[in-house]
Amino acid sequence: MAARFIVEADGGSRGNPGPAGYGAVVRDGDTGQLVAEAAEFIGHATNNVAEYRGLIAGLRAARELDPDASVDVRMDSKLVVEQMSGRWKIKHPDMQPLAAEARTLFPRGRVTYTWIPRERNKDADRLANEAMDAGRDGRQWEPRKPAAPVDAAAALAAEPLGKGVSKAGWAAPADLGTPTTFVLLRHGETPLTPEKRFSGSGGSDPELSDKGRWQAERAAEALAARGSIQAVVASPMRRTRQTAEIVAARLGLEVRYEEGLREVDFGAWEGLTFAEVRERYPDDLTAWLGSAKARPTGSSESFTTLTHRVGVARDKVLARYPGRTVLVVSHVSPIKTLVRLALGAPPDSMYRMELSAASICAVQYYADGNASLRLLNDASHLR
Repeated sequence: MAARFIVEADGGSRGNPGPAGYGAVVRDGDTGQLVAEAAEFIGHATNNVAEYRGLIAGLRAARELDPDASVDVRMDSKLVVEQMSGRWKIKHPDMQPLAAEARTLFPRGRVTYTWIPRERNKDADRLANEAMDAGRDGRQWEPRKPAAPVDAAAALAAEPLGKGVSKAGWAAPADLGTPTTFVLLRHGETPLTPEKRFSGSGGSDPELSDKGRWQAERAAEALAARGSIQAVVASPMRRTRQTAEIVAARLGLEVRYEEGLREVDFGAWEGLTFAEVRERYPDDLTAWLGSAKARPTGSSESFTTLTHRVGVARDKVLARYPGRTVLVVSHVSPIKTLVRLALGAPPDSMYRMELSAASICAVQYYADGNASLRLLNDASHLR
């Protein structure tokens, strides 16, 4: 029988916007026993962004315990509860991708949202403040050992829930089960690649060059020899479709396309070299290199927006293929983003990664929410 969980989540910002963090707890729906908790300092953000991030963390923790569970979310944020219940529209661009990500974690019919007073959300609020305190001290939040005692009666006070399956908290590594593995393949070369020209989702959508097809074929050979790929997911852009189709044909698999894996839109920079952009748009380039929230000239997409989009795509694939090895065929920016998120590295780390055409990376995702980078920029099959 699938479990029933209570998720309590909160977020805060000291300044709104200012230094922000979130907290979330997951309780067994029958006993009120604490089975998981999460918190994180998220840098400079608003209260509402932090609250949504807390919601996502709580839902993700519940899904890792039982992906078939039903969940009652309880928050003291009227905004998040009403928006996620569908009664209020989500107009703010910072909230829209977060709400979309939250909706991917469980089917709509298995999650309910309940507003509770702040005094009944003390554990999530405490965790959010612990995360902000950790950020102030230059570190990330870590769970206390042992966990704080749980007030089961208070947890169950909102409304009675049905019988559930009790889950163990904070599983030991040996109990995490088989991780989901993403084998990340960058597409082969296009005519723009050797000239190092910006080539995003807003340009000419070039196809593979002859060398790019050769690279895709070599990658297909290497991945066939690996022998563990069970599914193929790709960006819908021409160069990734062509690369994925070459590999999938060799593996005897079909390709599933995911819009969230497309390259970032480089706006007016499409087709230009870095030097040409620096000459024509020096101020915009400087801003873009200095902030993940800055956008290329004429583009509607920053690296912050990209991160939300790629995170949603990642969670969709994880939900569809738990415990399996999935080939993800994408582009430089989405792959670097997946690597960065797995490492918990800051946004500017993307400028310190090399990712060759048709190179292979690998990331494993575990049931406790952790990820492990297993391989980066392997191009040995192209020698």
